[in-house]
Amino acid sequence: MNYSREKQIEQKLIKAVKAVGGIAPKLTSPGFDGMPDRLVLLPEGKIAFVEVKAPGRKPRPMQVSRIKLLRRLGFKAYILDDEEKIGGIINDITGGDA
Repeated sequence: MNYSREKQIEQKLIKAVKAVGGIAPKLTSPGFDGMPDRLVLLPEGKIAFVEVKAPGRKPRPMQVSRIKLLRRLGFKAYILDDEEKIGGIINDITGGDA
């Protein structure tokens, strides 16, 4: 696992979210495994979940299950494995306002 590459992508996500006026706190969920790494909170009440992976790495089955659950509940949930996707994710969360 290329842990340092994953951390680089995660740090770029945090920086990009801050640049549009939001925060991206680390999400920990004791007793509820598989939740995404980051909770993205943007202005005007926009919220999403982001699972960060190193390039080419796939989420574990439990992580895929949690993302599907979050989406069924009406939340935006993403798997981020390429820093080039960050702008598109933020744009999608904001509805094209960023």
